[in-house]
Order: sequence, then C-alpha cells, then structure tokens
Amino acid sequence: MNRLKGKRALITGGTSGIGLETAREFLREGARVAITGSSEKSVAAAQRELGREVMVFQSDASSAAAQKILAQSIREAFSALDVLFVNAGVADIRPLEQWDEAAYDRCFALNLKGPFFLVQALLPIFANPASIVLNASVNAHIGMPNTSVYSATKAGLRSLARTLSGELLARGIRVNAVSPGPISTPLYDKLAPSEADRKAFAASVEKQVPVGRFGKPSEIAAAVVYFASDESQFTVGSELLIEGGLSNL
Repeated sequence: MNRLKGKRALITGGTSGIGLETAREFLREGARVAITGSSEKSVAAAQRELGREVMVFQSDASSAAAQKILAQSIREAFSALDVLFVNAGVADIRPLEQWDEAAYDRCFALNLKGPFFLVQALLPIFANPASIVLNASVNAHIGMPNTSVYSATKAGLRSLARTLSGELLARGIRVNAVSPGPISTPLYDKLAPSEADRKAFAASVEKQVPVGRFGKPSEIAAAVVYFASDESQFTVGSELLIEGGLSNL
C-alpha cells in the first residue's frame, strides 16, 4: 500500500478491463487518478465503480487534436503529471484479405497515433521524475495468424518505449512497456459473435498458452504499479512480457 502515494496518474482506456483494474490498484496504492473512456456511458459507469475521487474524461483516443484537449484538462486538474499509463486501444483481428484502408487507419490511429500525440501533448506538464507505461502486446513478438495490423501497431508501441526512453530520460521521464498475452477482459467477448463461438475461441487460446489459462487484469495492473512506482527508478526502456509463456513457444 501507498507505493504511489501522492502521485498524479492518467490512465487512458480506464473504463474496463486492464485499465479499470489498474485504476483500482492505483487508488489502493495512494495515487490521484484520472481516466479516459470513449463513450459517455462507459465513463459514467466507471465513475460509479471507482467513486467521485477519480476524474473521468470522455476522449477520442485516435485523434491527435483530442490529445491536446485532454492534456489541457489534466493540467487544469493536476497541474503536473507523475504517471501515464497508455492503455486505450483496439484489438482488430481479421485475415489479411478482409482489411480495408479505413479499418487499417483506425487501428493505427487508436493504437499508435493517439498514444504518440498524447505523450507529445503532455510533455509540458510531466513532473520530474515521471513514468510512462505503454500497453503493448505479446503479438509484437509472435507470428499469430490474423493479427497482422494489430501486431504492427503494438510493435510500434514497443519501439516507442525504447526510443522515447532515450529522448526523454534527460527530462526525468522513464518509459517502459507491458506486453500482455491473452487476458480475461470484455475485449474477448467482441471477438466472437455467439456464446458458443466465444467458448470455442477461449478454449483454442488456452491450448496455446503454456500455463493453460487466460491472464487476469490484476496481473497486468501489478506490473504497471511497479513501473509507475519509485521501485523501478533504474528500469528504463524495458518491456515486461506477461503472457503465460506464450512467446517461448
């Protein structure tokens, strides 16, 4: 407890799954927390779940212009920012022949363009020291079928953790990444049209994971807390794979 006491934190995509669980953990560890969500409904639900002490913002994670607006809101709320967890994104899984330009652009905008311009917009208000954690994916490391575009965006995020570390360290900003494997979140409900399909999909995924199960959002949140805390002051440009051994196959 209190590993993040007094730290001011922003979590994008904080209304469900990994983001919501990380918000809970940040609160338990003493942080002041702001989250973003894509819809009025999801933001309102997260506010009820987390309580009035958490600031919630509806924001388009794919828009460069929206990142400037969000950064100004964070400046007004916190004055400065100690922790950023870039979690908002989309997992669009489809065969190569089913991709069109609009879907391609949307995936890159949500998963890579938005995060890049958010970090840029927040630069003037990051504290010294500060920590940025990017949510990448094990898919940046493995050749999983039907994930071509999604994997490319996550590989880009992983690269950002390295390059921005070199660029921002002199300003006291550390950048690291977590790369989850299959995690039990509402995301997977969107990847199959029916309950039977979801069960079949889940079973097929579990067979591929050496530990034989999906990960838990809390397991990712614990890693993000570590990167956000002063315990990781000597950890820079690093990536923590949390994927049940999937990348070792």
